[in-house]
Amino acid sequence: MAFNEILESIGGVGYFQILHTILLLVPVTLLACHNLLQNFTGAVPSHHCRVPLDIALQTQGLNFTKDSGRAELLKPFIPMDQQQRFEKCIQYRTKDILPSTMGERGIDLSTEPCKDGWIYDSSVFSSTIATEFNLVCNQRSWKQVAHSIYMTGVFIGALVFGSLADKLGRMEILTWSYLQMGIAGCCAAFLPTFDAYCAFRFLCGNICSLIHCLSFLVLEWMPSRGRTLAGNFFGFSYSLGQLVLAALAYKIRDWRWLQFSVSAPYCVFFLYSWWLPESARWLILRDKPHKALVNLRKAARVNGKLKEGNKLNEEVLALIIWSHVIDAIILYI
Repeated sequence: MAFNEILESIGGVGYFQILHTILLLVPVTLLACHNLLQNFTGAVPSHHCRVPLDIALQTQGLNFTKDSGRAELLKPFIPMDQQQRFEKCIQYRTKDILPSTMGERGIDLSTEPCKDGWIYDSSVFSSTIATEFNLVCNQRSWKQVAHSIYMTGVFIGALVFGSLADKLGRMEILTWSYLQMGIAGCCAAFLPTFDAYCAFRFLCGNICSLIHCLSFLVLEWMPSRGRTLAGNFFGFSYSLGQLVLAALAYKIRDWRWLQFSVSAPYCVFFLYSWWLPESARWLILRDKPHKALVNLRKAARVNGKLKEGNKLNEEVLALIIWSHVIDAIILYI
């Protein structure tokens, strides 16, 4: 008896397979959120150099974009570009601004890079990593570095941890990956420095890649006739995650809370993943037919096929092991 025939005998595409697929694909939905997260958390709003006048203006509550009087007051301090907008990265030299010129912009005044930081427009995003860590102007490349660090984590995770899960067990590694993703993502949201943010985003990338690979466990519990549909739902869940991220980013404009909102649910996934059984196919190939038998009977019970599950025994599963060994020898020869 082939393993596919065993799955068909205990219910085929039954309640167990459907519930198992849903519980594994919900975390995949949030993987898309993590992969595309920096499009929102790293957004760069309109900005210009912070000048001494800004301190007085901020105490009066004048808005970055809507107060025309504020713009007029800043003209002696900050040059305008060709579109008549304030330059983002340069200011007039303070020593060149005389009291007599405070009412109008100097023509021949020399410029210098921003010395005291920047003022950001918070009308769209209340906070991003660009505004909090000042990743603009000559520091703007660090935003791309942060994303590259995350993608490096994705690459290393796929390279290293995939083979580890194949040796130790899919569900055991996947369960702890959920917890690690929840912890690493929440730490990235609330640690105060850019270096710490990059370090924990790197860990998120490691785990993201691992969860993506191991979530294909849905196919190992599916009989042949259900695998195509399950694989399609895997792709749909990732696409759905992109829509979820857009909705969350629309409602949550602070990058820390947005990072937290796509990370904290993995703690919930960790809790229910203890109910999910290890792949019976993997257990059989690892010569653990007694554990595979327990999981197969559990699936049969959920599918309402208890009698069929009780008919299974370790001898039947041992035959499957030998059939795989013989097939491997034939292929090798």
